[in-house]
Amino acid sequence: MSSYSDYALQQHFVRHQRWGFRWALWTAVLWGAWYIPGTALWYEYPYNSISADNQGQRLVATAVMTWIHALAVFIFLALWNGSLGKLKDYGRTLVRFRKISKWYALASLFGGPMAIFGSYMAMGFVGPVFAAVTSLFYPVVGAVIARLWYQEKISGQAALGMAIIIMGGVVIYGPGIFGELGDDSSYVWLGYLGGILSAIGWGAEGAVASRAMDVTDPDVGIQCRFSFEILFWGLLVLPAVMLLTEQPVWFLIKETLMTPIAMTWMLLASVCHAFCYTAFYKSFSLIGVSRGEAIGNLYGVFAVIFVALVTLELPEWYFLVGLALTIIGSFVMFREPAEAVAQLRSVTETPGS
Repeated sequence: MSSYSDYALQQHFVRHQRWGFRWALWTAVLWGAWYIPGTALWYEYPYNSISADNQGQRLVATAVMTWIHALAVFIFLALWNGSLGKLKDYGRTLVRFRKISKWYALASLFGGPMAIFGSYMAMGFVGPVFAAVTSLFYPVVGAVIARLWYQEKISGQAALGMAIIIMGGVVIYGPGIFGELGDDSSYVWLGYLGGILSAIGWGAEGAVASRAMDVTDPDVGIQCRFSFEILFWGLLVLPAVMLLTEQPVWFLIKETLMTPIAMTWMLLASVCHAFCYTAFYKSFSLIGVSRGEAIGNLYGVFAVIFVALVTLELPEWYFLVGLALTIIGSFVMFREPAEAVAQLRSVTETPGS
């Protein structure tokens, strides 16, 4: 009887791990696809009318992009949860701010104003391949925060994978740091800053949101997270920019919504991100933050493939080397037995603690 119970428990762990890996792989595919419409948006009106030397207006344009993007993602998530009959669960979760949704509110700050905003910066000031590859070390950030905050275990194998990913990040950033970008790229540092923000933001978001996932549905949780992002941009950041500066915030919003081609790219980017994030959050509840993020890191491969297919150009050699290192590190991180993945935390805490 005992051996049968052990076998059943082991099979349960295997199923959880298998489904967690599947969701994380869908994350990678859809995330990689997002960089195509996300970059194309910069080449459409009103964004292509902004001078490359006008840093302030380009940053405001990035904020407008991120807010409209969040609105569109929320709509797609509402349709998804509506089809699953989970809208009531969404409402109940959202109003329980003190115990649960406060973690999704904090996750939205890392995921929106840092990660998505930073990635749009990287796409606009450098390019889609750089934006995709430079975020690849976000699993290191997530794993370290999860370890320090709520003691999610990091094995020796996972630590080795993290070290390889960091090496990949050094290769990616090295040429820019040592001046290989050229003299005509005086504002490209904003793209590099955006890449760093996206890596830190997505890593921190996973660790923070995971605090509430033990007691909430991932589909509901991701809609809560985008609800708070919409409020953050729409009620705080963009109104403050309009009051304190002369930047054309309302003009950019209106022209984006009224330009069919721009909105087509925006909707394509948003539908990719909506279901990418849904799969992302589902993987966390099954295989943990560090493993889910490590497998999701394969998005870099898909992004490079999609960009190469669209542009018919291969990226710079150091992007490919950095990409290879980060993907190898990701595989090293998640090659652990199912039982080990099932026992990630050394302590049990409630989300409100």
